[in-house]
Amino acid sequence: MTGFRRVLTHPLAKALAWVTLILGIALAVNLAGITVLGNLSRWSQWLDAHTSHFLIWRLCLYSVTIYGWLRMRRRLYRDAENQTARQRLVRAEVGAVAAIILLETSVLLT
Repeated sequence: MTGFRRVLTHPLAKALAWVTLILGIALAVNLAGITVLGNLSRWSQWLDAHTSHFLIWRLCLYSVTIYGWLRMRRRLYRDAENQTARQRLVRAEVGAVAAIILLETSVLLT
């Protein structure tokens, strides 16, 4: 058990565990939706009919995430000892914004 615990302390292992968990939850939700509605075409129609609800959900989620990031950023920026650490924070922010833009663009294009 200690070896497994040690593996999960590695940042890449943690990220992989989170990605696996999120993909597993997404798969389970989709399979449950298909099962409840009977087939894939009805599930797809239901998703299309509720697009605006999902947009509102994502906007709320982004708002809460931005609020939390701004609070945490203030503390991290204050505690960052050198310019390199501050540049890493800025790069992380740019990467996060780019990822959100790509995700939302892919949603709009489908």
